[in-house]
Amino acid sequence: MQTSKKICVVTGTRAEYGLLKELINKIKEDKEVRLQLIVTGMHLSPEFGLTYKQIEKDGFFIDEKIEILLSSDTDIGISKSMGLALISFSEAYQRLKPDMVILLGDRYEILAATIAAYTAKIPISHLCGGEITEGAYDDAYRHSITKMSYLHFTETALSSKRVIQLGEETSRVYCYGSLGNDELSKIVYKNKKQLENEISLSLENYILIVYHAVTLEQKDPSVFFEGMIKYLLNNFTSYNLIVIKGNSDSYGRSINQKIDILEKENPNRIKSYFSIPRDLYLNLLKNADLMIGNSSSGICEAPSLETLNINIGDRQKGRERANTTIDCSSNIEDFTEVMQKYKKGEYNYLLSNIKNPYFGENVAEKILYTIKNKLNNEKIDLKKKFYVRGE
Repeated sequence: MQTSKKICVVTGTRAEYGLLKELINKIKEDKEVRLQLIVTGMHLSPEFGLTYKQIEKDGFFIDEKIEILLSSDTDIGISKSMGLALISFSEAYQRLKPDMVILLGDRYEILAATIAAYTAKIPISHLCGGEITEGAYDDAYRHSITKMSYLHFTETALSSKRVIQLGEETSRVYCYGSLGNDELSKIVYKNKKQLENEISLSLENYILIVYHAVTLEQKDPSVFFEGMIKYLLNNFTSYNLIVIKGNSDSYGRSINQKIDILEKENPNRIKSYFSIPRDLYLNLLKNADLMIGNSSSGICEAPSLETLNINIGDRQKGRERANTTIDCSSNIEDFTEVMQKYKKGEYNYLLSNIKNPYFGENVAEKILYTIKNKLNNEKIDLKKKFYVRGE
């Protein structure tokens, strides 16, 4: 009798888990494979809401909890966290002995998890490779993860081309669309009045704000962030603000400190969260009059939910986007100009004929099917050729 293959999924942030949840559930329910789950990073931090508890509440058993976060968001602190992660993941893989590791994205803890798996000769399935975010460390991390991965599941056709351009063989690259868009059809959506009962804030008019530090910039982004919030409070007085706090990246804590101060000063206008359930977040995104920030959800999911997104700065620079995204520099004068155009309704036409390049259907199911097929029907050979198109 064939032993069930062990598929190990790693998650380090609330947003990443939201994308992975459907895939994790598919693996759990499949009788031909065995789910292993490693939880790390912000999930285990009291400062960021101990979101591992939501994972357990969703019915998933956590095989390993790997604590790596230092109480620092400096470059040195993050490098030390990566070192700790590398040691800890090496030990976890030794205990779990997975047949495949699934990793999503490009964060520093995912890079460490990749290096540990690659060195342990464990094949890696990488999700969301081939994308471009010129304003962040993520670009270099993401492409490095690509080169160590065995299978690639991209979100767009252009991302697939980039992965192949990095020398990956076409037989290893699959484009099924975004896991984030895949789940949108499964959410039970509520109206603003229903959401008000959960938020305890008037949502007649509101703006959803998700703003992270841009890791390759030298200046403190909290200065612009504070100016942006104060401008909205003073000039969009009929709008309340729902703010999702930032990640544990460089300057992330300085942004979150500004949020705390501004919310304390304006308790009837601002409501902030370190973490909220994925279905509530998507409901807030769908019902928002506008999204502002530099989150990937503004690029990937907002178009499918027909929500305008003002994308600030360079964090998502180079990424494919639908016409519902309006780019704006992290300069308060430019931001003011964009918001005045929004107030006049000059962007309303963008909500017609929306085409989302990240759209996909049954993405989790297709990813699991492909991984199972590879594990059960092919001899895994981690030696890879450097593919050059035309040779």
